[in-house]
Amino acid sequence: MIWGLSLLCFAVGFKAVHASPVRNTGSMEASAAPQEEVNVLMFGVIQFSESLNYAFESTEAKIAKIIRTLKNHERTLQQLGAQTEQAAEMERQIKEVIRLLQDQMAKQEAQTKMTRDWLARIEQDEEQLRTKVKALDTYLSSSFPTSVKELQERAEEHSSMLKGLQLLTQLQRESIESQNEQLQKLQKRLP
Repeated sequence: MIWGLSLLCFAVGFKAVHASPVRNTGSMEASAAPQEEVNVLMFGVIQFSESLNYAFESTEAKIAKIIRTLKNHERTLQQLGAQTEQAAEMERQIKEVIRLLQDQMAKQEAQTKMTRDWLARIEQDEEQLRTKVKALDTYLSSSFPTSVKELQERAEEHSSMLKGLQLLTQLQRESIESQNEQLQKLQKRLP
C-alpha cells in the first residue's frame, strides 16, 4: 500500500513536470504521443505497485500462518514430551511393582517349602508314634494282662494325642494349600 502511494505521488509529480507549457515545435501529434506513453507507464506503475502490495500482504499472511503452525507444532511437541515422561515414570513404577511381586513370591515359595518340610516331619513322627503305640500295646497286653484298664486309658490318651496331631497335620495341609493358591495367583500376575 505504501509503495502504491509513493508511486502515485511520483507519477503526479512527473505529470506536473510535463504539464508545463510545451514549446510549439510544429506538430501537435509529436507532443501527444509522449503523454499517452506517460499514461500507459503510470497505469503500469500503478498495477505494479498493486501487485507488490498484494504480494506483500499475501506473504505476510503466509508468514503469520507459518508462525501459528509452528506454535501448534511446538505445543504438540511439549505435550508429547510430557506424555513420554509420564510413560517413563509409569514404566518405572510397573517395574518396581513386578520386582516387589517377585520378592514376595520368592518369600512365599520359601515359606511353603519350610511348611511342607515341617508337615513331612510331623507325618513321619506321627507314623513313628503309631508304630511305637502299637508295639507298646502289644508288649503291654502280653506282659501285663492284669492292668488292662490302665493300658486302655494310656492308649486312649495316646489316641487323643494322635487325633490332635492329625488335626494339626490337617490344618498345616490346608495352610500349605492356601499358600500354594496364593503363590499361583502371584505367578499369574507376573508377565
